[in-house]
Amino acid sequence: MLVGLDDDLDELAELVHSAGGIVVGLLVQPLERPRAAYYIGKGKAEEVKELVWELSADIVVFDDELTPAQARNLEKLTGVRVIDRTQLILDIFAQRARTKEGKLQVELAQLTYLLPRLVGAGAELSRLGGGIGTRGPGETQLEVDRRRIRRRIADIRRELAEVRRTRAVQRQGRRRAGLPLIALVGYTNAGKSTLMNALTDADVHAQDLLFATLDPTIRKVELAGGREALLADTVGFIRKLPHQLVAAFRATLEEVEDADVLLHVVDAGRPDGDQEIAAVEAVLDELGVLDKPMVTAFNKLDSAARPRAVLERAQSTPRGVAVSALTGDGLDELRAMLAEALPVAYARRRFRIPYDAGAALAALKEQGRVIELEYAEDAVLVEAEVEPKLAGRLRRYVVEGAGPGAAAAPDGAASASAGARSTTAADGGAADDFGGGAE
Repeated sequence: MLVGLDDDLDELAELVHSAGGIVVGLLVQPLERPRAAYYIGKGKAEEVKELVWELSADIVVFDDELTPAQARNLEKLTGVRVIDRTQLILDIFAQRARTKEGKLQVELAQLTYLLPRLVGAGAELSRLGGGIGTRGPGETQLEVDRRRIRRRIADIRRELAEVRRTRAVQRQGRRRAGLPLIALVGYTNAGKSTLMNALTDADVHAQDLLFATLDPTIRKVELAGGREALLADTVGFIRKLPHQLVAAFRATLEEVEDADVLLHVVDAGRPDGDQEIAAVEAVLDELGVLDKPMVTAFNKLDSAARPRAVLERAQSTPRGVAVSALTGDGLDELRAMLAEALPVAYARRRFRIPYDAGAALAALKEQGRVIELEYAEDAVLVEAEVEPKLAGRLRRYVVEGAGPGAAAAPDGAASASAGARSTTAADGGAADDFGGGAE
C-alpha cells in the first residue's frame, strides 16, 4: 500500500496498520494550496503512478480529504483505488463496531460522507470488494440514488434517537442510585481501556491499535475514602476527526456530556503529546464540555523514555498525575484526585412544596436533580437529589418515607426528623431562607 501525504506520516501509517494494511512507501509534497485536478501537482501525481507500479501497491491513501473529482482523477491515473483519511477512519470504525448501535452510527457517518459524492460518480460507487475503504453499509446502499440514501439516513437518525432516549432512561436510573459519572476521554490508543481495566477489573477489550474501543462500557469504580462512582470508557479522539463521526456518535458521546468529571488519559510517551492534548480539547470544546472538572492522567509511565519529565509535567498540570495502567504506579493518587474532583455527594430527598413557596421549588430545579415531580391539590410533590447544604435550607419541606403522591407525616413529625438529619449535614443547620408554606 502506498501513502501519499504531506504531514502526520507516523499517525497515518498507524491508521493504515489498524485497518489491516501494510505501508510500502511514502510520498510528501509541500503545497501552498491543493490543486484542483489531483490535489497534488501533475508531476507528483505521475510520480505516484510510477511508484504504485514499482511497489505493486493496490491502494493510495491521502492524509487530507479529497474531492470526488480528485479521487476519480487519481484512480484513472494510477489504476488503483484512492481514498482519503476520512474514508480510512470510517473503514476502521466499520471493522470495530460490534453492537447494533455502533453499526448504526458508523453507517450514518459513511452515508453522510457518501451522499455529496454521488454526483458524477456513476458506476464507481457500485464496486464492492475486500480491503480498506470498501467496507460499508453494503452494495445496495452504494448503488441507491440520493433520495433513497436520504431516506436511509433519516431512518438511522430515528433509530439513534430511540437509542438516546434509552440511554437517558439508563442515566436517570444511575442517578437514582446516587453514583456520579466519570468519563474517560483521550486520544486514540492512549490506554483508556487498559486504565479502566486497572481501576475496575472490567476486562474491557484493550489492544495496541487505533480506535480499539467504539462502544461505551460503564463500570463501578472505588475511589479514595470509600467513595464510589461510575467510570465510562468512550471512543478515542484523533486529529482531523471527521465531523461525520462526531455527529454520528453523538449518542455515545452523551456519556461525556453527562459526566460529572472527565478523566483525560494522555500517552506520556508520545513525542507529539501536546498536539494530541489540543486535538482532544478541540473535540471536547465542540461538545460543549470543556468547562467540566478534569483530571489528567499521564499514562504509560512505565514505557516513557524520560519518566522524570513525565512526573514533572504531571506536577505542573492542574489535577495532573503520572500513572502506569500496566504496573499500577500512581493509581492510588489518581483515585484520590478523582474523589476530590467529584462534586459534593448528593442526597436523595422527598419534598412537599406549597404553591406559595415558589422560591424553594425554583432552588430545587436549579440546584438539585429532580427525579420525579407531581402537582397535587395544595402542593408540588418532588423527589430530588440535592447537596446537603440545600437539603438543610429546605428542611421544613422534607417528607420522610414517602414519594410524590404521598401525604405529609402527621403533625410534622417526619419533617422534624428529616430536618434534624439535614441540619447536621448542612453546615450546622443554616436558617431556612425560603419564604412561604407552614411547617
